[in-house]
Formats: sequence, structure tokens, C-alpha cells
Amino acid sequence: MTETQAPTPTPAASSGDASPGAGVARKLSTLDRYLAVWILLAMAAGLGLGRAIPGLNSVLSKVEVGGISLPIAFGLLVMMYPVLAKVRYDKLDTVTGDRRLMVSSLVINWLVGPAVMFALAWIFLPDLPEYRTGLIIVGLARCIAMVIIWNDLACGDREAAAVLVALNSVFQVIAFGLLGWLYLDLLPGWLGLGEGQHLDISMGKIALNVVIFLGVPLVAGFLTRRIGERRMGQEAYERKFLPRIGPFALYGLLFTIVILFALQGKTITSQPLDVVRIALPLLVYFAVMWFGTFALGKAIGLAYDRSATLAFTAAGNNFELAIAVAIATFGVTSGQALSGVVGPLIEVPVLIALVYVSLAWRRRFSSPAVHGGIPPAR
Repeated sequence: MTETQAPTPTPAASSGDASPGAGVARKLSTLDRYLAVWILLAMAAGLGLGRAIPGLNSVLSKVEVGGISLPIAFGLLVMMYPVLAKVRYDKLDTVTGDRRLMVSSLVINWLVGPAVMFALAWIFLPDLPEYRTGLIIVGLARCIAMVIIWNDLACGDREAAAVLVALNSVFQVIAFGLLGWLYLDLLPGWLGLGEGQHLDISMGKIALNVVIFLGVPLVAGFLTRRIGERRMGQEAYERKFLPRIGPFALYGLLFTIVILFALQGKTITSQPLDVVRIALPLLVYFAVMWFGTFALGKAIGLAYDRSATLAFTAAGNNFELAIAVAIATFGVTSGQALSGVVGPLIEVPVLIALVYVSLAWRRRFSSPAVHGGIPPAR
């Protein structure tokens, strides 16, 4: 939503101490108030389960269809559905008409992002070709799922996020294989960096990934709003129904994190030094992409909410696609697959920290009426 629109009521905002002088943090539910803590605990729980229960990762990895993990798919669908049910689809034309936003997103996601990851992978991992290739694959997989929840937590423009994620999805189907050939096969030879590697992934598999992780929750969210508004009216739909389903976005996020880290808990904890080597370029990547893109948004005159949306869609990556491609092409025990796994290990805590940074900037530069505490998914 734009800055001129009133935020959708949430359970946290409508419960607890409603006195005018009460701080926002006191009004938040326990889940919302300690979200960062729950995320860290979910990561620790996933790593602990993967390490403590022999064969758990093998069992979870076998529960898949077409190379897509069903437990992760379930968690992402539960996470994305409430947010997409909140999108005001009748307002999407105000986003598509913003050429600054649309062009900036395409350039950053499909020209700048892959190039930045390619450069960082070679700078930080010149002696580790498997990990380097895995990082480049992560950079090619632009985010189409979890970015929606980060954007919502940061009070970004919900409608803009839906449009930019859909745009990324289209380009992902078309451009992923081409960019893989460019950065893994063609450029290394041209630059004298050594022999390239072929990326084996079909457009059909990428399209299936897009349909599962974006198409299904998008259609469900759109139909929910259409039917809900017809039966209840817009005011009742947003005031009564949305607060009931809102918390499930965070439940889905926590479930996804537990499953994701349980899948690779043993691998990550048994190779700590390798994880550190892979983590360093990822940390630089997320910082460069998020801060650089946010600054660009402000420089071209975008309001806070759209600058935040632009930044989160630029910094996030489709870890599920990156891991699936790495495993399908190089094997489940490959260094490329480990790089894909370390991606969300670093991305989750970094982006939740950037949510807090984003909200701090919002309070400082946008609206003096907004005070402390991370808001719930609106």
C-alpha cells in the first residue's frame, strides 16, 4: 500500500492496551513482539533436529514432487497466502504505471544482481570452484516467495511487491537458463578465468517452481479477496477476516525455516569453515544489493514503501530453485548444493535485521507518528 493509505488493521493493533499513550510494542502480540527471537530459535531447532536425528534430512528430502520439497512448499504456501489475500488487486494499475519502479526492478534484478554475485563469487572464492558456482546460481535465482513476508514486515508497498514478484517470475522462466549459460559457461572463458560449467535445467522445471511458489498462493489470495469482499464488503473483510488469517504468515515462515535447516543441519554443522567462506560473499551481496537499491529508490523519488519493496525484492533470492538446480546438476553432496543451502542460512537473519533497519529509516524519514517495535505482517 502507498504511504497515503491507512494500514490494514491487525490482531496486534486491535488488542492489548489501546490507550493513546501506549507504545506500539506493548500492543503487539507475543509472536510479533519477539519475531526475531522466534526466527533464531526456528533456525537453531532446524539445525538441531537435522544433527540429532539420523536420516531426518534423507526422509524430508524424499518427500518431494518434481524436485520440489513438499514440506517447504507447504510452509511457503501458508506463509504467502495471508499476505496475498491482503493485496488490493484493484490498485495494481498504480504500480504498473510507475515506470521508475518497474524499470529499476528489472535492471537491478536481472542485470545488476547476477553480475554482483558473479564478481563477489570470484573475488572471495577464486580457489573453490564448486562453492563459487553454487553462489552464482543463487544470484541467478531471483526471489519470488519469501520476499513477500519481509516486505510486509517492513511496511513496504504490498501491491508493488505482488507486481514485482510476478515480473520476476516471468523473467525467471525466460532468463534463468540464458543467464546460467552466460555467467557459468561463456564469461569465465572470455575473461580467462578457466573452463566454464554447463547448467542443466529446463524451462519446464523453472516454470513448475514459479507455479508452485507464486501461482498457487497468488490465485488463492486473489480469489479470497474477491469472494470475501463480495460477501462481507471491503471494510468487514479487512477489519474482521484479515486479522484472523494474518498470523499464519508468520507461522508458515517459522515452519519453513525449521524444515529448511533440518534438511541440511548435519551438512552445515559438519563443515563450519566452508560455511564461513561461503557466508562472507553472501553478507556483502545482501548489504550491497539492499542498501544500494534502497538508496536508488530514494534518489529517483520513490516513497519509503516502494523504496523498501524495491530493496527487498532486489536482495532476496529464490533459495528453493537454487538448491534444486544445484542438486539436479551437480549432486546432493556437491559443493554447489552446499552453497545453495548456506544461502538461506545467511539470508534469513540478515533480511530480518534489514527489516528493523528499514523500519528505523521509515520512522526517521517518513512519518513521525510511527514509533518503535516491529509491526506484525499487516
